[in-house]
Amino acid sequence: MAISFLRKLFSGKNTDMPPSELPSPLAEAILHDDEGDRFQLDLHTLDAQEDGERVQIEADREIRTAAELSLKRLHVLQRGRCPQCGDSLRQHLFASFCDTCGWSSYSMPRRGSVRVHLNQDDVCIEGDRCYVVKDGVTIILRGEAVVARISPRALGWIEYVWNAEEIEMREKQIRERLIVPCGWCNKETDADKDGFHMVQVAFGSTQERYCFCSDECYEAFRQMYPSRVHRNCYERACETCNLCIKRYRDESEGIRTLAKDLLRTRKQG
Repeated sequence: MAISFLRKLFSGKNTDMPPSELPSPLAEAILHDDEGDRFQLDLHTLDAQEDGERVQIEADREIRTAAELSLKRLHVLQRGRCPQCGDSLRQHLFASFCDTCGWSSYSMPRRGSVRVHLNQDDVCIEGDRCYVVKDGVTIILRGEAVVARISPRALGWIEYVWNAEEIEMREKQIRERLIVPCGWCNKETDADKDGFHMVQVAFGSTQERYCFCSDECYEAFRQMYPSRVHRNCYERACETCNLCIKRYRDESEGIRTLAKDLLRTRKQG
């Protein structure tokens, strides 16, 4: 039964279970402070009412729903759209922004630290991580411990400390992981070489992106697949055109755009 298993897990008395079946302490979510006591009380209440199985089924259903929503969000992001309003994103190597609704997503340094500057007296609190929680409070962690809790009124600004080595390493990892095939000859392209072209064309109602390894491949593609006269995608700037469903913007260029769009990942092995 679910209740008996959970009781054994959180009571610390697992002597009747074989060592191979003992759950790892890190395999489950960590309960802080009085949460463990509340859990024991809830278990006792549910055990008396024999509702443990029903609660476990409902919890599994909520977890599955959350996973489906997360996967849907990632599919939307992969197509260069905002998961909140559906408009196109301005994408960079470590961040994405939506001009329409203000949604944003960004990466934080893995090796660097964070500095939280307060409004008064130029005070700065440094930690390994910080989180802005739902009520606007900023929580600062140093190691695994919470070292400060800052109210929205006291917060000045947050500084993420990136070092040049980490930025270079992460850019290199993305470059090595991606293969961008030429839209004409299907050879691997290099965004840093002369002759590289990236063009956005809508032959139908939706904008598509093509990359070319050389001027010759680009011109051959244009001759084989001329853009429709009223659209003229090869010459028209996307920012001033509204004749198709946009997936990309003009301002992104080079490996920054290619990495975020995930045009094609390198096959494993």
